[in-house]
Amino acid sequence: MIALLLILIPLITGVIAFFIKDEKQVKTWSFVVALASLTVMTFGLLTPDNPDQKIFLAEWLPQLGSSFALQMDGLSSVLCLLTVFSYPLIFASTWKSKYASPNIFYGLMLLTQAGLLGVFLAADGLLFYFFWELALIPVYFLCSKWGGEKRIAVTIKFFIYTFVGSLLMLVGLIYLYYQTTDASFSMQSLYEVKLTVNQQAWLFWLFFIAFAIKMPVFPFHTWQPDTYEQSPTAVTMVLSALMVKMGLFAVVRWLIPLVPAGVIMFDHVVISLSVIGMIYASILAMQQDDLKRLVAYSSIAHIGLMSAALFVNNESGLQGAMIQFFSHGVNVLGMWIVVELIERQFGTRKMSELGGIAQKAPALAILLVIVALANVALPLTNAFVGEFLMFNGLFKFNVWYAAIGGLSIILSAVYTLRMIQKVFYGNENEVTAKTVDINWYEKASLAVIVVAIFVMGVYPKPVFALVQETVTMILGIFK
Repeated sequence: MIALLLILIPLITGVIAFFIKDEKQVKTWSFVVALASLTVMTFGLLTPDNPDQKIFLAEWLPQLGSSFALQMDGLSSVLCLLTVFSYPLIFASTWKSKYASPNIFYGLMLLTQAGLLGVFLAADGLLFYFFWELALIPVYFLCSKWGGEKRIAVTIKFFIYTFVGSLLMLVGLIYLYYQTTDASFSMQSLYEVKLTVNQQAWLFWLFFIAFAIKMPVFPFHTWQPDTYEQSPTAVTMVLSALMVKMGLFAVVRWLIPLVPAGVIMFDHVVISLSVIGMIYASILAMQQDDLKRLVAYSSIAHIGLMSAALFVNNESGLQGAMIQFFSHGVNVLGMWIVVELIERQFGTRKMSELGGIAQKAPALAILLVIVALANVALPLTNAFVGEFLMFNGLFKFNVWYAAIGGLSIILSAVYTLRMIQKVFYGNENEVTAKTVDINWYEKASLAVIVVAIFVMGVYPKPVFALVQETVTMILGIFK
């Protein structure tokens, strides 16, 4: 029942939000709904001995062999927790942002949350595809209506990329459906399909391209920086902290169990592309003056490492990647909150136009430095745990991949420290002369991020426990 509630709460309340015309009321409504989802998820995590609460099965499309099947296992729990943890912070940190037709904006944001949670909980192939699209469609409208000057061209590019990927995935699912013995889209039936190596080879690319676009992995990444730059920051937070996890999660939940022979056949290709993307994105991040584009390229680099680690076929790499799903979401959300606060106060995201902010906004500077250092995986922060395990797994798989990919650690330190120095230190200028520190609820939003960073960095055991079952299952496929 908890699995169903997690989807129904934002789905129903998102529809209701369309009818709340008052801006303050719809903001309050959305924030309260986000807290309600977090409360339900917390209750689910505190009742691990009642699996019936985390499974839901109902008739949906019996003619097609598809049921409304939801399953909350450990990995799903991690990503559902990340989603419901992020939404209250997104709404709180963007409280002062003004949107035309705010009821439609917040209604679409809640529908996106419902789609995301559905993706992480679906235990039926057709239902998974349904929620995959439900998560994406509201984002098209959010970007095209409330984005920047180039939003239309950017949204069309985003639509083409994701539509092609979704179509490829649908073709793969339909083909697998016809190979099942009971004409079913159920996850278990699809897992049990017997495929030849050649069948797995071409099915691998149908699914991988769809998931790689969503992550995104080089060279399927070109939609991402423009979309992040042109989208409203609240939408960018959802895209960067949560939506990219759809592709990574799908690799674990669907790609590897469905076509393990294809994974073995093309693991070096995927890891090579991922490592290239890490270095390429890190170099581009060093060249950026716009804070949004810097964080966007930084995110591509981190996603590349997670993508590579999922294909190394050892426990260290898989554990690290799954833990990093959560850590990356927390850290990049913190980065986007800081970008939003800076742009709202100074009207610019260009580092060359900023400087000296720390003198009059010490709280913002201290919180940003902590989040930024977590982003470069400083020991005792959450990202250190995942990155250490991922590089260890990559080293066990191939020392050269680890050595080349490890250069991204140095590069990330360079562009992150450069960003801190140019934005927060040095001399004030005309733009930053009237700097004021952030208010209490903005401090609270970043403080929650900082607490999560240190708690996860010092005591990651609960997340290890949640993902261990999935790690064991994946390793068992290849034995």
